[in-house]
Amino acid sequence: MEELVKEAFLLLYPNKEFQYRTNIIYSGRLKDYGSLVKKRGYSLQFVLNKKWKGIDKEILMGLVQILFLKILKDKKNTINIDLYNNFIRNLHYAVKKETGDISLENSFNRVNEKYFLGLLEKPNLRWGSSSRRTLAHYDYHIDAITVSNLFQDANSELLDYLMYHELLHKKLKFYNRGTRNYHHTGAFKKLERKFENYEEITKELNNFIRNKTRAKRSFWFFD
Repeated sequence: MEELVKEAFLLLYPNKEFQYRTNIIYSGRLKDYGSLVKKRGYSLQFVLNKKWKGIDKEILMGLVQILFLKILKDKKNTINIDLYNNFIRNLHYAVKKETGDISLENSFNRVNEKYFLGLLEKPNLRWGSSSRRTLAHYDYHIDAITVSNLFQDANSELLDYLMYHELLHKKLKFYNRGTRNYHHTGAFKKLERKFENYEEITKELNNFIRNKTRAKRSFWFFD
């Protein structure tokens, strides 16, 4: 793996000398296919989720290159980075599916039939913490939609709007340029507005959160 790290660096910077000492750790503490890198001087520690073991070398090199670009605060793109991003985009096909909460399952079924012709594969569906900032989130690594449990008592239309937003992430994936991933693209925003009664439901959502927080102003976002 140390040689792979060196090769990944030299493909990014063929005119530079590789001066780093590297240490690679496979950990079960990170989420599936998670990764991070720690830098201290010229020492680098790469921490990868155990599921990266046995993954094709060319994909791993893309992951390592992205981690290098993050610590070096640089922007580049390579064939290996493209391979890595395509791997992440298609992880949902291999993820084991769980039985979710019945209200989330029903919401998925309604939205899938109405807006996606019933063609979307069901992701894992979960309630999260009582977050008033991240209302819902789609995780490509584990093919899971997590919804703030503040919405357990929300009406079905509000829940369906959250579900629709996150399913758009699953359908459209993301656009990447180097280490930057772009999720809320123009195409995404155009499709988001196709939700029935979009203007009214976004106002209702803001009021719902405002009532939950009992504050004069509320700030929230989708992920």
